Amino acid sequence: MPATVTLTGLGKSFGATAALSGVTASVRAGQITGLVGPDGAGKTTLLRLIAGLLTPDTGTLEILGHPATDRDAVRGDIGYMPQRFGLYEDLTVQENLNLQADLHDLDMATRGERFATLLQFTGLAPFTRRLAGQLSGGMKQKLGLACALLPRPKLLLLDEPSAGVDPASRRELWRIVRTMAGTGVAIVWSTAYLDEAERCDSFLLLDGGRLLASGNPADFTRRLEGRTFLIDLPERQRHRIQREAASLPAVADATIQGRSLRLVLKDGSALPDVAKFTGAGATARPTRPRFEDAFVSLLLADRPAFSAPAMQASSALSTDGIAIEARDLTRDFGKFRAVDKVSFTVRPGEIFGLLGPNGAGKSTTFRMLCGLLAPSAGSAHVAGVDLGRARATARERIGYMSQKFSLYGTLSVRDNLDFFSGVYGLAGRRRSSRIAWAIESFDLEAVAELEAGSLPLGFKQRLALGCALLHEPQVLFLDEPTSGVDPLMRREFWSRIGALAEGGVTVLVTSHFMEEAEYCDRLGIVYAGRMIASGSPDAMKERFVTTDLPEPTLEDAFVGLIREHDAVRQGAAAA
Repeated sequence: MPATVTLTGLGKSFGATAALSGVTASVRAGQITGLVGPDGAGKTTLLRLIAGLLTPDTGTLEILGHPATDRDAVRGDIGYMPQRFGLYEDLTVQENLNLQADLHDLDMATRGERFATLLQFTGLAPFTRRLAGQLSGGMKQKLGLACALLPRPKLLLLDEPSAGVDPASRRELWRIVRTMAGTGVAIVWSTAYLDEAERCDSFLLLDGGRLLASGNPADFTRRLEGRTFLIDLPERQRHRIQREAASLPAVADATIQGRSLRLVLKDGSALPDVAKFTGAGATARPTRPRFEDAFVSLLLADRPAFSAPAMQASSALSTDGIAIEARDLTRDFGKFRAVDKVSFTVRPGEIFGLLGPNGAGKSTTFRMLCGLLAPSAGSAHVAGVDLGRARATARERIGYMSQKFSLYGTLSVRDNLDFFSGVYGLAGRRRSSRIAWAIESFDLEAVAELEAGSLPLGFKQRLALGCALLHEPQVLFLDEPTSGVDPLMRREFWSRIGALAEGGVTVLVTSHFMEEAEYCDRLGIVYAGRMIASGSPDAMKERFVTTDLPEPTLEDAFVGLIREHDAVRQGAAAA
C-alpha cells in the first residue's frame, strides 16, 4: 500500500520542551497504525501536526503526496477525532452533524446522503434528537467518529477514541474502523490500551518525543518468545509477591493476571526459583507474549523498578467483618429505574471491581455506595455505618478518587493537599504530618509548589490519590482511576493500591479496562440495572473456555456475559 503520510526528521518544541524530535515514519493506506507511548510521549502533538493544527519546527511532513504547507490540496481528505470526541454537548446528534457539514461546506444533497449512511453505519439513527451530553460514552464515541467521517476522508486520525468506553462499545468501534480501513482509508489510532495496539496492522512507539520502535506488532512481540511465563499465586499476598518478583535482577516485568503472576524475563536471563517468593509447589508455565509485555519491558529497561511504600487504614475493620454491603439497592430517576435491587458484599482488605457497559447502572450504584446519591429503596452499609442514617459519619471513613481527579487546577500541589486535609477535618500537628506523608509517599516534592492543572497526567493521579488518603480511610472508592493512563503509570498506581489492600484498606473500583480488572480479588458485572454476575476474574474467564477460545480474556468473558443475559431476556420476552 502507498504511503498516505510521510514524516522525515519531524520536530516540534514548546518553549524549552521538545515534544517531538527527529521522527521519521510513514502511514499507509488501508492500514490501521497504532500510535502508542507513555504519557507526554508526543502522541497528541504528532496527530495535531498531521491534522494541520500545528506546524513543525524541523523536518518535513507530506500528506497524500503534498507538503504540509499545501493544506488546500488535502482539505476534506483528513478526518480528526480529538480526545473526548470534540462534540458540543448542548447540541443534538443531528445538530452536531449539521455543524460539521457546515464546516466542510457540504451541499444539501451530499450531506443528506452522508447523514443517512453514517447514522445507519453507527447505529445512531434513532437518536438524532438527543443531546450529545445525554449520550452514553459508547454513543458519544460513535457520534465523534461520524463527525470525523463526514467529509469521506482518505486519512482518519483518532486520538484515544476508546478511553473510558466499555469493552462492548470498544469492539463495535473496532468493527467500524476496520471496515473503513478495508475501503482504503489510512487510519492512525492513538491509544493507551496496548491490546488495541496489538490489533493494528503497524505501530509507532514514541517515548520522550522520539520514535523508539515501529513496525508490525507481531514482530515486535515475537522477540519475547520463551521469556514470558504464568505462575499460580496464593489467594492472599498477591501484590506483595508481585512486588518481590518485579525487583529480581532477571525479571523485566511482573504483573498480576487474576490468580496468576505474569513474568517477563530479561534477554538471556534464566527463570528464577519461583517457589522462593510464591510458596512450595508453584510452577512456571510458558505463555504467549503480548504487545504490552514487549512495550513495558522495553521502556522499563533503563528505569528503576517502582516499589510502593507501606500504607494502611487508621483502624482497619476486622478480617471477619463486612466493609461494604449493598442490600437490594435501587435507584429511580422519574419512571426510569437505573439500578434494580443490586446486592453484594465486600470483605475488609479486598479489592472489588464494579464493571458494566456505559449506561448499565454501574456509576449510579457506585455513587450510592459513596454517599453521593440517596437510594430510592434498599440500603447501603460502608465501614460499619448505615448510609441512610449516618452519611456524614460514613464519609469520615471513606476516601474517594473521581475519574477527573477533582483537583483545583489553579492551586499548587501543596495547597490542594492543605485544602482537602481541611475538608476531611484534619487539624494541627496531624494535618501537617499527613500532608508531609502524602508528598513523600507519592513523590510530589519536586512539584509541590506547581499548579495542579499544569502537571502531567501521572502526577495528577498521584496527587488525587494522596488527597483521598489524607484522613487514612478504611474504605477507598476509585472511579475509573486510570482512564487514558499509560501502562507504566497503571503499574505504579496498582502497586500502591495493592499495598493499601494489604494494609487493611478495602477498595471498590470501577473500570472499563479489562486488563486492569485482573488486579481485583472479585468482580461484579452490572447490566441493565442488575448485578448479572460476580466472582473472581479467573472464574469468569473459565466460564467461556472452548475449543475456539482456549484462553479467553476478561474482555471475552465480559462481552460473553452481556450476550448471555441479552439472550435470556429475549427468550423470556418471546415466551
